[in-house]
Amino acid sequence: MTLSNPSSPKEAGSGMLRFNALKPGTNVLYSIIFLLLALICVIPVVFVIIISFSSEASIGRVGYSFVPDEWSVEAYRYVWALRNSQGIPTVVMAFLTSIGITVVGTAIGVTLISTMGYVLSRRNFKLRGFYTTLIFIPMIFNGGLLSTYVVNTQLLGMKNTYWALIFPLACSSFYVIIMRTFFQTTVPDEIIESGRVDGASQLRIFAQLVLPISLPALATIALFLTFAYWNDWYQASLYIESNRHDMFPLQYVLVNIEKNIQYLANNDMAMSANSTALPSETMRMAIVVIAVVPIMFSYPFFQKYFISGLTIGAVKG
Repeated sequence: MTLSNPSSPKEAGSGMLRFNALKPGTNVLYSIIFLLLALICVIPVVFVIIISFSSEASIGRVGYSFVPDEWSVEAYRYVWALRNSQGIPTVVMAFLTSIGITVVGTAIGVTLISTMGYVLSRRNFKLRGFYTTLIFIPMIFNGGLLSTYVVNTQLLGMKNTYWALIFPLACSSFYVIIMRTFFQTTVPDEIIESGRVDGASQLRIFAQLVLPISLPALATIALFLTFAYWNDWYQASLYIESNRHDMFPLQYVLVNIEKNIQYLANNDMAMSANSTALPSETMRMAIVVIAVVPIMFSYPFFQKYFISGLTIGAVKG
């Protein structure tokens, strides 16, 4: 009589596959649910894009529709027609400014947050408790807008500079605590000890051993910082004077365009024969498209690092 070995790798693997397999009906149900969720996310974006390419007359006749009576790119022509003193389209200049601020700010932010989080995660760091408390305090108490403005403009001299658009958002106490917790719970102490045995410095251990297995957390922080920089317009309204048009980021320019549209639409004294033809509704949607579509292309980049980071590095017994 021959008994099968239930602990063999082949049978154990097939047993796990049977345990994790979904029934056909359940698989279809989950597929339908995820398809509906995907449509809920995608359809509003497609709807906004369609409206931005609709004519103002079509919206006046039939309202917002997936199939407008008349297509038009007049909204994008109005936005493109806005130019600075050098004749460069304002949106193009603001777009380049936002890209530079987002890239530089995200790189600086990830560097600061990851290094601070790693230092605070080391148990042998004597001032770990003090600095953790010091970083935690701004999460509860804020110095206030006035003191922040005085420090950034009078003490640091960042008014009318690109640094004023970068440094205030570069480091967040909340993100530092997240990275500290990630390093404490995910990075094994054996990796740090192996680096010390080989004579590596803390900087080399952090760069060559810790960062490769921390890509999921780094990508998450980088994604949040990218969204924060790209969508920020408030810092420009505080630290950039109104005559420094070339320094305005994209969101600030789009907000000003939206305000001007609202003013022309609501102020009867400002209305004229030309302003009545202003594509106010479609231009609002065009502004949304210009602001949202570029940042959508960052998802595949970060998703690649999410997936690769999950498979890099491990402690083998």
